[in-house]
Amino acid sequence: MPHHILLLEDEPAIADTLLYALRGEGFEVTHVRLVSDALRAFGDRAPDLAILDVGVPDGNGFDVCRAIRKTSDLPIVFLTARGEEIDRVLGLELGGDDYVTKPFSPREVCARVRAILRRSANGAGLPRARESAPPSGAPGSDAVLALDEEAQRVACLGEWLALTRYEFLLLATLLKRPERIFSRSELMDLVWADAPDTAERTVDAHIKLLRAKLRERGASPDLIQTHRNMGYSVQRSS
Repeated sequence: MPHHILLLEDEPAIADTLLYALRGEGFEVTHVRLVSDALRAFGDRAPDLAILDVGVPDGNGFDVCRAIRKTSDLPIVFLTARGEEIDRVLGLELGGDDYVTKPFSPREVCARVRAILRRSANGAGLPRARESAPPSGAPGSDAVLALDEEAQRVACLGEWLALTRYEFLLLATLLKRPERIFSRSELMDLVWADAPDTAERTVDAHIKLLRAKLRERGASPDLIQTHRNMGYSVQRSS
């Protein structure tokens, strides 16, 4: 059964291009132009992923994201205007999984959608991973943090963390070299290599989100250390 995508986009040219590309990749797409229609469509039939334009006539994609996050963890991709870095940071802080800046390649959007859905299928977004086995080859459930690179997920005290794309890449980068201090510019080069317009403050926003998720799992947020005027590191977890 094809994955169902909810697309919120009011610009006809952009919407038509995305619809053609997504449907050509085998996705089933419900296209709406207004926030009210997006919320109604979500209520009628929950999609597997939502693509939300930040600015539409009766509101914005953030409004839809806030409403969805009250009841669902489904993956969300934001469409933002080039140069609107504050929109990208806000979208990620609200729980978005990824963002694409305009103008964009429809093939890139399809590739990102496929990657996000693949991670979801692998269990990266499982809210209660104690029901799943720990990562293959990783420490047991007593380990605070365990990285499963092949499945692109991280376990915290035996439970899979629900991580967005960039949250996973950031935490994985730190975990591969525990106690090594990475500067913001290094993290930008390693994690956001495909998003050159992103500002360094995005690193701080993602660190804040990761610490909150560690706290929710009962782990100390201080596992991720801030080094004044230097950058960030992660403590050894075993």
